Amino acid sequence: QVQLVESGGGLVQAGDSLRLSCAVSGRTFSSYAMGWFRQAPWKEREFVAAITWTGDGTYYADPLKGRFTISRDNAKNTVLLQMNSLKPQNRAVYYCAATEVYYGDYSRPLSYDLWGQGTQVTVSS
Repeated sequence: QVQLVESGGGLVQAGDSLRLSCAVSGRTFSSYAMGWFRQAPWKEREFVAAITWTGDGTYYADPLKGRFTISRDNAKNTVLLQMNSLKPQNRAVYYCAATEVYYGDYSRPLSYDLWGQGTQVTVSS
């Protein structure tokens, strides 16, 4: 059974950085394209970033380009999300997701088959 486990969330101040990690177990990690999503209170889950199976393609939500960076280490079965210059509005539960099949749009939650339990990120002003 495949499991995705996020870590690295926490409480930081505006302007700080955080690095989220998602460890994948149970299947060959390189079989999956990976994504990060987030969900703030009372809001829908929204796309943050995605990375292809080999890591040669990365995709970002437009407002986050330049501040967030997604990467993967296939040897460690891990996908990372580096978040810089955090803002209070970045507060949310951050989820990693995985898919073995490309459904045509990495930004849609329905494009992913597997999800982690989420990690809370809170940014104080």
